[in-house]
Amino acid sequence: MADAFVPYNKRPEWQDITPIPQDDGPNPLVLIAYSSDYTDAMNYFRAISSKNELSERALDLTTQIIGMNPAHYTIWNYRQNLLLALNKDLHAELEFIDELSKERSKNYQVWYVASAVNPDFRATHYISPTITRHHRQVVVERLNDSSRELPFIAYILEEDSKNYHAWSYRQWVITRFDLWSGELPYLDELLIIDVRNNSAWNHRYFVVFEGPTKPTQEFLEKEIEFTKGKIRLAPNNQSSWNYLKGILARSPNPTTADDILASFCAELRDSEIVSSHLLASLVDVSEARAKRGDKTSLNQGVKVGRGGMIGYTGSPRLLYDAWLFMRCFETCLIFMPPVNTRLATTWQRSTTRSVKNTGCIASRTC
Repeated sequence: MADAFVPYNKRPEWQDITPIPQDDGPNPLVLIAYSSDYTDAMNYFRAISSKNELSERALDLTTQIIGMNPAHYTIWNYRQNLLLALNKDLHAELEFIDELSKERSKNYQVWYVASAVNPDFRATHYISPTITRHHRQVVVERLNDSSRELPFIAYILEEDSKNYHAWSYRQWVITRFDLWSGELPYLDELLIIDVRNNSAWNHRYFVVFEGPTKPTQEFLEKEIEFTKGKIRLAPNNQSSWNYLKGILARSPNPTTADDILASFCAELRDSEIVSSHLLASLVDVSEARAKRGDKTSLNQGVKVGRGGMIGYTGSPRLLYDAWLFMRCFETCLIFMPPVNTRLATTWQRSTTRSVKNTGCIASRTC
């Protein structure tokens, strides 16, 4: 059982401080119903922070306030300055953050605080280009020790595999301490557990293209085949499709990249795999080719769409996907100069017949 809160005016070590109450103005509209304990602690914090007091009792006060309100940005920032000014054991601070993070892993302030640490520290240490920094990041950087960080992040991600703060911090850790080598095997394991983990796919892209070693063509070819395999497992998973397109977009030869994507889509269609992302990818290929002056790609796009729409008696879901494709491609025809008027007219006639003959598409009840 937690110890009962002792008001600060009853504590001997605080007798020299006159608390400063919160100023809500002469006519506050809606007062926040703070607890009496929290109000008391904050009144004393205003008093010491107004004098920029850097003391052990100030550090204890921040610990108590964070226990009541872990989302208090100002308290975290003041605590950071206290830790550095008092030369505190930062390993102990990591223990404190560990315990708090396990309970409040999505608390923004547990991870992030203002980057305004003392000038000497800023002058001699790497400072993230973002406006805010991880509180944990400041402590770990000061220690220059990353030994516990990846296991800690892995623990958080086991509880919540898509925790944005954990993934963001992981990117900083592997960059700052050059820990790139083990990331792809780690991500392989995560994608075996959940192939739809968009955060893992996003981090994989970061590792491949932001790492210190530029990926070779041989490596990228293997990565493309790896991704194709994941798409075959879950063809309606947008994350793996986006990753594949992201790799191909980095290709120095756009024509070859389009051919790879089109060939893969054809393979899946021949296997009667149902996926709106497959059809959307065909739209992307047709649009890219048309922009490069390949007019036949427009006719090919119509052929793909009409093939899925006219006289089709199979899966209603596949028919609905073809209908989605039709709408996407129709938009390309409308906005892509120059507009092929005859082609667009033919397209409109064919799709109108299909919608009239298929009640499930018109009503979206498939």
